[in-house]
Amino acid sequence: QVQIVESGGDLVQPGGSLRLSCNASGSIVSIYTITMNWYRQAPGNERELVATITDTGSTNYADSVKGRFTISRDNAKNLVHVHLQLNSLKPEDSAIYLCNAQLDVTGKDFWGRGTQVTVFS
Repeated sequence: QVQIVESGGDLVQPGGSLRLSCNASGSIVSIYTITMNWYRQAPGNERELVATITDTGSTNYADSVKGRFTISRDNAKNLVHVHLQLNSLKPEDSAIYLCNAQLDVTGKDFWGRGTQVTVFS
């Protein structure tokens, strides 16, 4: 099992910044390589993949956030720590941001409960 806990969501004005954090913990984290993802979901919208970082540090972003969001990770024993830096925020970035860990060998997913980001004028 992998336990996922997110933090860092807040209310922020357009143009502002936030730093989201995600801790993925469990003994399995040190056994398998894991790709970490940030998704977001706004009311009435489908869940959207925002950013991905592999075990080797390769990253990928949704077109809507390229140049504004940055994903990073630190690997430790039984723990993966992932950050998502959100800059130049827009009202359309408002959503629940969910951290996801996917085991590379099996594709099995683990999810956190999410952290709310609200961008308002």
